[in-house]
Parts: sequence; C-alpha cells; structure tokens
Amino acid sequence: MSVLVGKNTKVLVQGITGGAGSFHAKQMIEYGTKVVAGVTPTRGGEKFEGKVPVFDTVERAVKESGADTSVIFVPPPGAADAILEAIDAGCALVVCITEGIPAMDMIKVRHVLEATQAEQRAAGKPLTRLIGPNCPGIITPGACKIGIMPGHIHKEGHIGVVSRSGTLTYEAVGQLTSLGIGQSTCVGIGGDPVAGMDFVDVLELFQADPDTHGVIMIGEIGGGMEERGAKFIKEKMNKPVACFIAGTTAPPGKRMGHAGAIIAGGKGTAAEKMKALENAGAKIAPTPSDMASTLKSMMK
Repeated sequence: MSVLVGKNTKVLVQGITGGAGSFHAKQMIEYGTKVVAGVTPTRGGEKFEGKVPVFDTVERAVKESGADTSVIFVPPPGAADAILEAIDAGCALVVCITEGIPAMDMIKVRHVLEATQAEQRAAGKPLTRLIGPNCPGIITPGACKIGIMPGHIHKEGHIGVVSRSGTLTYEAVGQLTSLGIGQSTCVGIGGDPVAGMDFVDVLELFQADPDTHGVIMIGEIGGGMEERGAKFIKEKMNKPVACFIAGTTAPPGKRMGHAGAIIAGGKGTAAEKMKALENAGAKIAPTPSDMASTLKSMMK
C-alpha cells in the first residue's frame, strides 16, 4: 500500500510545455507515472511527446482525461491561480512545485482550500489535498512519481518519509536504500510559511497505512509545524519515528533558506523542536548522515 498516490493515479501537468514542466513530465512518464494530460492556455489541441493531450484549461483536461491529480510547474505570478483552478476542477490532489509564490497569494489559496475541505467533511467526502508549494513533490516507489524527486534512488518498501527540505529528503531516501530499506511513500511538503499539507496531515496517513512500518520526519527551524507533529506522535502514533531538524546553528532572527525557516521571538528554534519530539517518543538523528541508521535502530 501507499498514501495519496499509486499505480492508478492519473496525473495532469499544468505548465507542461514550459521548460521545467516538459523536462519533469518526461521524467515522470519514464518512471511509469500515468501522465494523462497537460494544460497550457492557448496550446490546447497539441500533443506532448506525441501522445499526451494538451488542454487550455484544467476543467477540460479533467473531463476529457479523467485526471484526478495535478502537478503545477507554472511560474510564481500565476501559480496560485493554477492551484485554485485545479481545486475548482475537482482534482483530489494538487502538487505545486513552484517556488517564490507571494505569501498573500497563498493566503487566498488557503482560504479556498479550507472552505472546500469544510464542505467535503460536512458531506462525508474525501478531502482535496495540496502538497507545497516550493516542494519536490511525492513518490510511491515503483508506482508513481509526481514532481522532481530523483526516482532512481528510491526502493519499494515500508518506511514513510515526510520532509520540509527537498535535498534532505533525497539524503534520507538514499541512506535508506543503501541499507536495503525501502520506502512506502515519500512526501516533500515544502518549507513555505503558507502551504498545504503539514506534518500532522502526512503522519496521520502514515499511521493509518498498514504497509508503512516506520517514519523519517525531517523538519527545520521556524514556525510550529514540528511541535504540532510531536503532539500527534505522542497522542496518536504507535510506529517508530526518527527525526532530524535542520538549522541548529542558525542565528536568531535570520532567515535561512526557506521562507518559513525563520526564528521569531525566541520561538521555532531547533532546540525547542527536538525537545518536543524527544518528549513525544521520537528519536533525533544527531547529523543528516544518521537519519536512516537512527530509524533502523528503532525498528523491531
């Protein structure tokens, strides 16, 4: 099993004719992902790589191709609208790779997403999910790759990976694979302060998945996402969780890398996050190179 995506996921690519969109769409297709449509306004009627139909709108693409998931490679000024278009068209999962979307644009997206999810909960329907923006995407090894993660480093197995850092996601996966430990699903949630799924959302899915036997969680300084994840681990999880928190040497008040990685008012420090996670029963990897071995030491 896996979470969110699998062999039957049907993907449409918004921005499929652009440089990044076309490059990564090819990579996804080569991996075996069912890329069933692309969307680029004014390019409707074309064929990507001679076989994937391109549409002018997401609504038309969903109706014609049956796509249930969208991945977005649209430049920052139009990326928030692209997310809204995918939500409005009924995509169950939206994965936004785009970096640099203005925070005010994402606040509007969050309002729409939360309203949509509230309606879905009231009706007893599955929730629309957003991964990102500013993220590497999601992959279920051997089944479906959506985004920019390098497929060759992954191995089918039973460990879930969830991370705010794209590069550290690849590092954790590479370590697991080198130890002969496969992954169920790897989710890069991104590091922006206003985004879609957070640690709790993904941890909840991993806890409910019988084929995920343990989790590596990679956080970083800034915000309270890791502390909320720690609370969930303590109260709800019975699977081993190994964690690494990036940014232990970052000076207070200085933004480091991701837009969300900033310590403000003494809150969001690496020390606070590690303490909360340790108190919840998670084990902290001392360095980035110890992530997989730390989890392995917890496995029965």
